[in-house]
Amino acid sequence: MGLFGTGLRRICAVVAAGTAAQMRKLLRSALRHTRTVEFRLDWLSSDAERTRFLTWLCNHRPRNATFIATCRRREGGGKFVGGVDRELFWLIQAREAGCQWCDLEIETLRKLPGQSVREYPVPPRVMLSVHDFDRTPDLPRSVTPPAHGGVDAVKIAAEARSIRDSVRLLRLARKSKNFVAVPMGEAGLPARILALREGSALAYAPVAAATAPGQVSLDEMKHLYRAHVLTRRTRVYGVIGDPIGHSLSPLLHNTGFIARRMDAVYLPFLLRQLGDFLAAIPEFGVRGFSVTIPHKQAILKDLRECEPLAADIGAVNTVVVRSDGSLYGCNTDYVGVLRALEKKLRIKGSRALVFGAGGSARAAAFALSRAGAIVGICARREKAAKELAQAVGGDVVPRRALRTEFFDAILNATPVGMHPHDKISPLAHGELHCRIVMDLIYRPQRTQLLKLAAKKGIATVSGLEMFLAQGIAQWEIWMEKRAPESVMRKVVLRALRAEEHSRAR
Repeated sequence: MGLFGTGLRRICAVVAAGTAAQMRKLLRSALRHTRTVEFRLDWLSSDAERTRFLTWLCNHRPRNATFIATCRRREGGGKFVGGVDRELFWLIQAREAGCQWCDLEIETLRKLPGQSVREYPVPPRVMLSVHDFDRTPDLPRSVTPPAHGGVDAVKIAAEARSIRDSVRLLRLARKSKNFVAVPMGEAGLPARILALREGSALAYAPVAAATAPGQVSLDEMKHLYRAHVLTRRTRVYGVIGDPIGHSLSPLLHNTGFIARRMDAVYLPFLLRQLGDFLAAIPEFGVRGFSVTIPHKQAILKDLRECEPLAADIGAVNTVVVRSDGSLYGCNTDYVGVLRALEKKLRIKGSRALVFGAGGSARAAAFALSRAGAIVGICARREKAAKELAQAVGGDVVPRRALRTEFFDAILNATPVGMHPHDKISPLAHGELHCRIVMDLIYRPQRTQLLKLAAKKGIATVSGLEMFLAQGIAQWEIWMEKRAPESVMRKVVLRALRAEEHSRAR
């Protein structure tokens, strides 16, 4: 058994708020998910609020729970404005209130006599924390809690600028005892979720507000990613792209895994350098991955084999990692476009305009062309537009022509208008002369482009239909069985509605 127990106890809920009342509310919520909780005393707005909270905790201490007190000074990346003596004072008070652990930043330990905290009546167990919010520093081969400092565990929380940085922290977790690995930043998020299976004593998740970059909520850590039950046998899948924070693919795929009771997890990999991820595939145990902007075409050169259709399209959105480590690519965007559009348009014989010339645009253009449509390509990159038009037997349509020409369907295959930049449209009101407008973007569900089209009385097709169709096809390729389609659809729709409701308030 580890320092904090097993299973859910290794997920540490972070309780951070400005008032004692808010802290109490968050604590009650945290205890519904886990029995290990960190109190960020430095987030409380004043000494009076700290006193109120700790007094309440002393009188209402829950049973069978492990509490970690943190009062991180600004020098160590926290919010507390007092000096070392005041930090120690509040940690001593936290012990009186029932906290069994405290988190002491290395900047504080270095200022103590003999660099030891044991002469102070702080909580009996001490975690020494090292934070680097700029980069992942050079790391030793292993970390052992320093006996002379009187600490029981060591935590390293470092900004992961790349997947390579994350891998270095996870390797340290495998080799070290009583060690907590916390990769920070969006690039570090997958490793943060996998840290427990690699040997980290804890994984942190905020109950409400994020207290560090790249955090996932406590609810997601426990219920969506199931970090506490992942092992080296768990099959890892993911999506690679930049940006990636908008993606609902983790929600879609993990819901399918949970519904089918499969030992698998799907993670979002923020990826600027493709080679960085490919080198990490064995480390993470990746068995397959989705590919999005900007890697759909670049990935082709790294595939050992590719399905003929994807090769013709010249873009891949789905990769299978075979048992020998080789990569097999295919394209399910093609299926997604057809399934979404054919509900509202007789594609054969129609005239369709694809706006864009990237990986998604290529899949859309090939899908329409092979279904019998006359395809036009309009894109900012003239060379790419000509190449794609030639590949599908279509024409290049100059942007100025959109003011006068009519199409049965216009498809936006650019990222313009994607959350969080959802107040802009890739096309203007006067450029929409058609019967149907389809936006391949699905978040938000009703983009600015679709709103403009609706105002003109033009029928619209959300990218959500394409997203669901291509994602479910991916899931079935990897799992080699039918997906729980209705459950996956419902959870994505619920998330989008909740998001729209939140924005409307």
